[in-house]
Amino acid sequence: MGLTSKTFLVLAIVLAVVFFAATVWLWPRLSRRSASAVLGRVGLLLATQVTIFVSVGLVANNSFLFYGSWADLLGQKQDLGVVTDHAAGTLASKNIVRVGIERPDVPGASRPTVAGRIDKVVIAGRQSKIESSAYVYLPPEYFQPAFARRKFPAVVVLTGYPGVSENLLKSLGYPRTAHERVKAGRAQPMILVMLRPTVAPPRDTECVDIKGGPQTETYLAEDLPRVISESYRVGALARNWGIIGNSTGGYCALKIGLHHPGRFGASVGLSAYYKAAEDPTTGDLFHGDQSARDRADLMWTLDHMPKQPDSSFLVTTSRHGEGNYLTTRQFIAKVKSPAQVSSIVLDSGGHNFNTWRREIPSALDWLSSRLSEN
Repeated sequence: MGLTSKTFLVLAIVLAVVFFAATVWLWPRLSRRSASAVLGRVGLLLATQVTIFVSVGLVANNSFLFYGSWADLLGQKQDLGVVTDHAAGTLASKNIVRVGIERPDVPGASRPTVAGRIDKVVIAGRQSKIESSAYVYLPPEYFQPAFARRKFPAVVVLTGYPGVSENLLKSLGYPRTAHERVKAGRAQPMILVMLRPTVAPPRDTECVDIKGGPQTETYLAEDLPRVISESYRVGALARNWGIIGNSTGGYCALKIGLHHPGRFGASVGLSAYYKAAEDPTTGDLFHGDQSARDRADLMWTLDHMPKQPDSSFLVTTSRHGEGNYLTTRQFIAKVKSPAQVSSIVLDSGGHNFNTWRREIPSALDWLSSRLSEN
């Protein structure tokens, strides 16, 4: 049974109820002071607590999709079975392979000209040598004859750590929100490239190029946009590309936008932090290189770069519930012309999906206003 299987969840809940009932029913019989009675009481209490804990954990995981599978939970890499189309001119010749197609969660989902399409792909980085899966949302206009010769702006969408890409579709609803904003006349059609920044699981690389390790920044900032531009109708200029993420993904989005203004014209950090984390999940990111550590500190970068880029940044926080309120205010104060900074500040909102769902519509509108198709 899969980790997110409803059958597994129901089984865990049933077991928890059974063990609880057994504890209540058998407790009088196990009240003696014999060794067997004591072991029976301990066993029933332990089984009840474990099954309740598992049930609560499964409910939380199914709601927020922290882990999508047992392999993801255990930190094991999943090798995808890749179907390669060898016909001339296909995606396979461009370091990208489509391994599946999903329907967006919008009306008319069976018709790409009405609802768009979501390609599940595997993207191989030429420079970074990293291979990672992603979802590519193509808006309905991409398939309509009137737009056949049009290129579309693209936005890289990143999860937090240790999130899974499916969070961006199911829990945060990026394709559905993008579709609704276009229908409401608030945004232009955009291609969304959705993935998690954990491209070397289970390690949290903080989207940096690690000496002798994963070259995550190169993969996200150079390889990914190049492959997508070669494979879909997307421009290759900074004004054609944006990047957005939440939590760790928000830090990555701001950092990559700041370091690569020639590739990304607009960057959004939802509940972002501004300095690379260093903890057991990251391992040794910098190997004693202080210049690399400084570069991963966005405040330090803004203070020391000769000239800030002609790029746009959007940051979000809340006055109550977020731990990044003061540092976000500091980041805003450090951004100087020609760079531009905007913000979304909620009165209250925690570090969670509900808060980000309140911010994503306005963030997509903001990105749309700063990106162009050509």
